[in-house]
Formats: sequence, C-alpha cells, structure tokens
Amino acid sequence: MTSSPNRRQFLSTLALGSLAARGQEAPKFPPTRVITKGPGFHWFAYYDKLQFSPDNRFVLSNKVSFEHRSPSADDEIEVGMVDLQEKDKWIPLGKSRAWCWQQGCMLQWIPGTESKVIWNDREKDRFVSHILDVKTGEKHTIPSPIYALAPNGKEAVSCDFARVADCRPGYGYAGIKDRFFEDMAPAGSGVTHVNLETGKEKLIVSHELLAKTGVVMENHPDSKHHAYHLLVGPDGKRFIMLHRWTQPKGGHLTRLITANMDGSDLRIVIPNGYASHFIWRDATHILSQAKDWLGNKEWGDFLFDDKDSGIVEEIGHGVLDSGGHLTYLHRNEWILNDTYPKSVRRIQTPHLYHIATNKRIDLGEFHLPREYSGEWRVDNHPRSSRDERWVCIDAPHADQGRQLHLIDIQGLMT
Repeated sequence: MTSSPNRRQFLSTLALGSLAARGQEAPKFPPTRVITKGPGFHWFAYYDKLQFSPDNRFVLSNKVSFEHRSPSADDEIEVGMVDLQEKDKWIPLGKSRAWCWQQGCMLQWIPGTESKVIWNDREKDRFVSHILDVKTGEKHTIPSPIYALAPNGKEAVSCDFARVADCRPGYGYAGIKDRFFEDMAPAGSGVTHVNLETGKEKLIVSHELLAKTGVVMENHPDSKHHAYHLLVGPDGKRFIMLHRWTQPKGGHLTRLITANMDGSDLRIVIPNGYASHFIWRDATHILSQAKDWLGNKEWGDFLFDDKDSGIVEEIGHGVLDSGGHLTYLHRNEWILNDTYPKSVRRIQTPHLYHIATNKRIDLGEFHLPREYSGEWRVDNHPRSSRDERWVCIDAPHADQGRQLHLIDIQGLMT
C-alpha cells in the first residue's frame, strides 16, 4: 500500500523543521500539478520517448489497476492520454498485455506525424505493436513489437522481450517463453529492424554475434547474453544498445555498443562492463553513465565520441547526478536528469543542469515510500514537452499511488 497523506505531511513537516533549526529556508521549486488521479494508477515509464503530442496538448500515459507485484501474462493495462486543455481529462486509447513497470509498453508518439501513437501488445503467442491515429481512430497492427523509433517515423529497432524477461526481470514481457532459454548466446535472437510501413522484421545483430565481438570479460559458460535499452541517433543513421550478460553470483556486466541501422559497423563505446543510462547528444556523441574512467572509480556522467570510441570528458562531476535518466535540452546547453531515492527520507529530485556554468536547478522533492522498490519502484524518468515548457515525471502522490506530475520550467533555462 502507498504512504498515507498524514505520513507524507509528517515527513514534509520534519524536513521543514530541520531546515528551520539550521536557519535555512525551505527550497523553492517551480509550480507542479498532478494531472492524473484514481481510480487506477498512472505512469509513462521510460525517459527517452515522445510523451507529449506535437502541439504539447496531450500527454500519453499507461493506466493499471494494481501495484507492488510483477505483471502476469493475464494482467492488462489501459493506454491513454491526458488533455491538458480540458481539465486534464483522461482519454482511453487502447489496451496492452505486453508491458513492464520500468518501460511500460513502449507507448509513444511517432516522430514526424501529427496524431499517431504506437505501443506494444501481445496477441496469442506473439508480441505485436499497434499504430493508432488519435484523431481519426484508424488503427492497424504490426506483427512485431518495437523498442526505439527512428526520427523518420518509418522504422524502428527492437529486441527479444521474452529473452529480456528471462535475463533481466522487470524489463521484458510476461506471457511468452524465451525460445532459446537453454542457449547462452543464441544466433536466432537479438536486435531486430522493424519497418513500420510494411511490418517486416529482420534480425540484424544476434546475441551470438555480440558474445563473440571484442573482449567480453567474465563471460562464463552459464552467462546468458541479451541486448536491449535501444535508442536511435538524432540523424537516424545509428543506434545504441546495451549488451548485457549475467554473472554466476547474480547481476550482470554491460557494454555500450552502437551500430548502423542495418546492424553493420559495430562499435564498442564502453567496453569495461560498466555502462548504464545514456542519451545521444548529437549524431556522434553519447552521454552515458559509466564507471572506472579518467581515474574516477565511481559512477559518473561521461561524454563519449562514437566515431573513435574515445572518451571526451566527464560532465558535472559531483553536481549532475550520476545515477539518473538523462535528456539534453535547450540546444544541448542543459541536461534534464533525476535521482534515485536519497537519504532516510527517500527523496527523488528531478533537476536541470547547465553545462557551461556547472549550475543545477532542482525541480522538486518527491518522496518514494519503501514499498516502491526493486522491479516495481517508481523512477521519475523526467520527460520534456516538445517546446521545453513542461517536464512530466512519474511519482507516487498522497494515497493515489503512482501518478503523472507536470512541472512548469518556463524561464528556468535562460
């Protein structure tokens, strides 16, 4: 169950009292409003997809009837959108039985279109994706799921979600068993290319190829290889993937690898096994959280050059959070990010970071009750509107559970 309003008020009062005792004023944050409400819990999930419509009026969201457990094959969610100009009215769009807490069902607006959205679903024994025109109601289904869309809105890259569910619980989908469960690095699965116009899917980078490319440290006989966390570059020519393989005592190691959209020209950008959240800065540079670079033994935010796989520099050491979810804003001069729960109060803090001045602007403090942990935790995953006026995050709200929060950042990036 979620924390009660009384408990949230107590924590807030405790924090304010502590500040007052030290002679400090409470922090001032930009205006925020909650745009979804019960019955039902709402969240968008990942940070690197288009949540806002091109005119910034509609905000996409998933809706679910439960929390605090893994999804089963029979658990269905509703997908819909919030109308910011009509008192945050909820507009249902469809259903999905192919989803997870951390990344939803890949619901997103299709780039280059005015009114089309896409999301993943499961039909019988296969994962599919639906494309819906929210204005006309026209809908058609592609016989394969998607992960990341290209900027042209005509193609995507995807992964084996059943394999991911086996290797990394909480990020794949329930309902279909991994075809290669006994195979540590199968040649028949991996990253695929999906043509959104024809529905054709083609395997372009196999798990077997990844396991044989470059130096794979700590690659044990029972290390299972999988690829996911895909993101196409801003020019649509290359994409990022995380290549992960499990370890005998639990956990995994990770390499960040890029490739052309047809799977050719694999480049190992982060080879040492320690890579995490990332974002393209431009067509040739990647900002990624990594470890053991430039003499820094801890995790940090590092800018890599995809062309020569060489490190460029560390960004925001000690100021920009080294565990959050990153997005470039305002001509790549600012970075939008968040934090995992901090201190005994378990506070998450979405923030803006100005690269040139090393200045950070915190956008709020959001308490994450302890029952939100592990697979069903609620990361803020901040997403910007197209005009960079708003930031939308996921966070528990009073006794309403996870809901969407809209933060007004107008005038902050000046």
